[in-house]
Formats: sequence, C-alpha cells, structure tokens
Amino acid sequence: MRKQKHTVKKIGRTTAHRHATLSNLSTELIRHKRIRTTEAKAKALRSFVERLITKAKKGTMHAQREVFKVIRDKAVIKELFSEVANKSANRNGGYTRIIKLPPRFGDAAKMAYIELVDYGAEPEVKKAQKQDRARRVRGSKEAQAKSASEQKQATATA
Repeated sequence: MRKQKHTVKKIGRTTAHRHATLSNLSTELIRHKRIRTTEAKAKALRSFVERLITKAKKGTMHAQREVFKVIRDKAVIKELFSEVANKSANRNGGYTRIIKLPPRFGDAAKMAYIELVDYGAEPEVKKAQKQDRARRVRGSKEAQAKSASEQKQATATA
C-alpha cells in the first residue's frame, strides 16, 4: 500500500532561506509570545516551534545545544528553557495557536497571528447585539422622528 510522504512546507524558498526564515520567526515568537505573519509562514512555523518547545521541556544540555543550532540568541534560549518550557510542562503538544486575520492591503496575502497558547489571551468572541431598527433603516418614520428630535435639541443648546 502506498503511503503518503510527509513533506516540509516549502513556503517558496530555498532550503537555506527557509531555515533562516523559520529560525528568525521562531526567535521572535518566543521573545514576543505573539507575532503577525502570513498564514503559510504561520503554518510552517507551528511545527518548527513545537519541536523546539518539546526539546526545551527535556531541559538537558544536549537539548540546549540542539535548540541553539536553530535559535542563536542566548536570552531567547534562556527564556525558552526557563519560562516557556515550565508553563507548557503539563501540555502534550499544541503549544501554538493560529488566529486568522483579514487579508493584507497591497497584495491581499492571507494574514494570521501565531501565538504561544499559554501566554496569549483567549480570543474574544463578540456577542452580536440587536441593532435598533430606527438606525438600521434610514427611511423609516422612527429614524426620521429621531433625527428631527436630535436636530431640535442641537439647535436649542446652540
């Protein structure tokens, strides 16, 4: 039976450029806990960062050296091994969350936030409020009466 190949998302770059991009994005994600990027980069970054966090949870010297191959900033590595690994110690994977955003102006690229789950605030779901019919429908008698009363009050105060 033919099995599927597990390929890397190439995000339109050569291998060296892709590694450099993912390394820089992962450094900034660990530093700021939430970054805004394109949806394709966010999806590629998710698996990359989750492997790093899993290595950091081990806490060994070997794990530090493995992570240092990718992230070349000592302050970020210190933060990863002390704070991020401790906060996600009881979590078995799923350390990141991708929140989709409207397209970017200019080239209409799909945008997204990628954040560390234990640090990001839960996305707020806005409850739809029922809109007043008088405001919704311009030509209604109620809207005309309201606008007339507002104009009278404005002229009375002036």
